Amino acid sequence: MQSLDVISVNIWQIVISLCNLVILFLILKRFLYKPVKKMMAARKAAIDDEYAAADDAKRAAEADQAAWAAKMQEADSTAEGIIKDARETAEHRSQQIVAEAHERAEALVRQAETDAQLERRKAEADMKREIVDVSTELTEKILGREIRTEDHRAMIDSFLEGLGDAE
Repeated sequence: MQSLDVISVNIWQIVISLCNLVILFLILKRFLYKPVKKMMAARKAAIDDEYAAADDAKRAAEADQAAWAAKMQEADSTAEGIIKDARETAEHRSQQIVAEAHERAEALVRQAETDAQLERRKAEADMKREIVDVSTELTEKILGREIRTEDHRAMIDSFLEGLGDAE
């Protein structure tokens, strides 16, 4: 039979290996696990702070956006009010201008009618004077004597008024 020295179990070696393992575990736990755990906790806290800051920034941005939208709405309504007021003012002013133009046109028409009547009266008076002068001269030549101009004018005026009434 052969000897089984190759597969022998040495208890002291197992105990020493286990002690080495425990010592290594304690050393690693003391110097590696706790600092890594602390570093991971700090990293997690930093990331949580960044997320909180990002959420705060997002809320602030949303609030700014809402405020901006409200200001834009207010600006739009103000602009509409200004435009409405400007239109009303322009409409009122245009009505005033049109009314003034109508008044001026009517005044010009009245003035033109008055001027036309004056010119007509002047022309009639000139025509009467000329007719009186011509008829006086003709009558003097026909009758061979002098007639008073006032009498002759009175006769011609009555004749012309008769013509004016007939028209």
